[in-house]
Amino acid sequence: MSSDSNPAVHPFVDSICFRILAAVLALLGPAIHAAPIITDESKVPPYTLPDPLIQADGSRVTTRRQWFEHRRPELLKLFESEIYGKTRVGRPPAMRFVVRETVSNARGGAATRLRIGVLFEGREDGRQMELLLILPNHARGPIPVFLGLNFDGNYTTTDEPDLPVPKHWVNGLYVNRVKDHKATESGRGIHQHMWPTAYLLERGYGLVTIGYGEIEPDEPGRWREGPRGLGPEPGSGDWGCLGAWAWGLSRALDYLETNPRVDAHRVAVTGFSRLGKAALWAAAQDTRIAAVISNASGAGGIALSKRLYGEQIDHLAGSLGHWFTPGFSKYADNEAALPIDQHELAALIAPRPLLILSGTTDFYSDPKGEFLGGLGADPVYRLLGTDGLAVRDWPEPSRLINSTIGYFLRPGGHDVTLEDWQATVTFADRHLKRR
Repeated sequence: MSSDSNPAVHPFVDSICFRILAAVLALLGPAIHAAPIITDESKVPPYTLPDPLIQADGSRVTTRRQWFEHRRPELLKLFESEIYGKTRVGRPPAMRFVVRETVSNARGGAATRLRIGVLFEGREDGRQMELLLILPNHARGPIPVFLGLNFDGNYTTTDEPDLPVPKHWVNGLYVNRVKDHKATESGRGIHQHMWPTAYLLERGYGLVTIGYGEIEPDEPGRWREGPRGLGPEPGSGDWGCLGAWAWGLSRALDYLETNPRVDAHRVAVTGFSRLGKAALWAAAQDTRIAAVISNASGAGGIALSKRLYGEQIDHLAGSLGHWFTPGFSKYADNEAALPIDQHELAALIAPRPLLILSGTTDFYSDPKGEFLGGLGADPVYRLLGTDGLAVRDWPEPSRLINSTIGYFLRPGGHDVTLEDWQATVTFADRHLKRR
């Protein structure tokens, strides 16, 4: 598959905001990005994508059995070796769950709220994470849930005053209210617009979230503090932070399988920005995950790498290199040599539902490249008996494409909004709700 020879550009993208961004990035220069940022759709150079249905020996996959027994494992190994690293740790044998709190009348009686400690080493003074699980009281039967990581601790997702301020590492990237990555009371509820819990409860969904920094700090050289530190050395650190956070999502699903009020067969993993990358990689490896919501996952997520628009590999493999396997750096300014691309990551999720969310002015994440990442997986989804992605042209803003590969382009930039969640719930109503 090749890039469009004469791609259309949305009016939102061809905007003054984009030109301002380009100017700012140009001023910052090599401090954050060595390669020039392409800011004009017409200047994207030609590129060729690998066909996800062509195997290493050159033969074409034509059956479901060939895909699952041969091509899918082949692609998974390529993503392990070239981008994310091989996850070296499974479910630890000593891991256990501790119910730290149950509030049956939370949110004015609308919900049950639980705090669950997931003790990776089986003890309170070992590596661990805490789940915040909120379930609607009005819903009957096992409940579908959205599972997602948050940036700055569970207490930032709600203004409920009795949730404890976390002691673990927090990012502060979107808070600007932390010092030395330590949470303070001033951050309470700062991200609640990204987590419209009342809306989800009303629509019959549960929510479980985890501060990603509790799984492993998002800093170079600290891999021994997270699950990668549980693995055998040498080499335990070579699977990158994204792999560690993805591993944490799977351990959360381990707990959800034990809760009778949760339908563990209808858990949709959701993630924004770098946490969207982790969500995609988690679902590629863990087929228990029922659906994936990728919100602005960008480069290294759902956006095509070979399409040189917005963020590129030299930035990812540079200052953000601890997210990936060390060998990923050899593709910096050399994307053409990459033997895989992100549409094949999307294909690893097939035939499970995948919703891609983009923002019209989120240029660094390359909204059109995110759409093309989904489109490139369409042949695999169709081979496996689904409707794939129902459109071929990049749709206009605010139009939900509600096929098995879904797409929604929201007006605006790099954020998670109620409009995103409304599209997500509409998508989930079709693909996750029991009929």
